Amino acid sequence: MDALPPDLKQNLLQSIYLLFSHNHIVIAYSGGAVLAAILSFLKPNRFHLLLLLGFLILAFNFEYDKHIIEPLRNQTLTSIIGNGNHVKAEYYLDLFISEVIPVILYVLGWGLIFLAMIIGGKPKNSDSQPRA
Repeated sequence: MDALPPDLKQNLLQSIYLLFSHNHIVIAYSGGAVLAAILSFLKPNRFHLLLLLGFLILAFNFEYDKHIIEPLRNQTLTSIIGNGNHVKAEYYLDLFISEVIPVILYVLGWGLIFLAMIIGGKPKNSDSQPRA
């Protein structure tokens, strides 16, 4: 079987590049989550669990920003406001769904990862007196 035709090879490489450039952040977060899951399975402790939760929340936040906000916002506005003209309610719902939730998820995800680093950095013997 011969190699792929040049135009097909070009299109395949371009598709792989575009897939990676569109999703590189979630690929990194998912890789961290997979690594943390493997470590949690092999040696369960708080450090690995916090890493796993942090990376999962960050991956969800990425997908929430890219794909969930707009349909959720439209569905929520339609179901709560309906056909009425409630500008203030629409503003606060839009603010909460589009701004507050993504910031909370981002801070929570990175906060759990930093907390894992702080917990993971503690020595096992935490006696405060130096040994002679």
